[in-house]
Amino acid sequence: MRGQGRKVTPKVIGGKVQKKNSHSVTFNYWDHDPGYPVIDRQRPGEGHRHLLNKADVQRFIDILPDWAELSKGLKAIILAEDEDLYGWHNEGVIGICAWEKDLWQEYTDMFYQEHQAVLERLGVEVEALPSGDFECRFTENQVKAFQLLHILLHELGHHHDRMSTRSKRSSRGEPYAEAYALEHMDAIWESYVSRFPLY
Repeated sequence: MRGQGRKVTPKVIGGKVQKKNSHSVTFNYWDHDPGYPVIDRQRPGEGHRHLLNKADVQRFIDILPDWAELSKGLKAIILAEDEDLYGWHNEGVIGICAWEKDLWQEYTDMFYQEHQAVLERLGVEVEALPSGDFECRFTENQVKAFQLLHILLHELGHHHDRMSTRSKRSSRGEPYAEAYALEHMDAIWESYVSRFPLY
């Protein structure tokens, strides 16, 4: 039996032929402010994975005491693809980049010293290597904690820096964002460990 062709003629309503396809502009958070922060997820990229999901981000947001103020001007938080970064901030959009499938990370002495207090607080097992670098043996829960309590808070620090200036441009840079992350991690630590496992 011969197959029949699919009907492609648009529907007629009230004697007027309707358009087959939608021709209206679809807005997204890059070119349109949705009025509230969208939580989005991209593919992680080859050799990487997302340990966080959108529900984790929402649960974390729920414990931030100043979220109503902090979220002003924030258009989206993205679980972003790997970009050889841990996170980024760009004009009201924050990205938390996918983690390598191998959870353990090897850090230079400088990076380790800058983040030692955070890694110790999270209980990450660390081994000094003959090269002078440090092998940080993260568990899945410790990666999530590092991404939420440090990376996301750091990028929110950049957003806060931008929104709290008259020009709405970041001005105080990395030191401000880092200090913001450390201060807020201290403030919400008890709330975090009561809602998220560390081990």
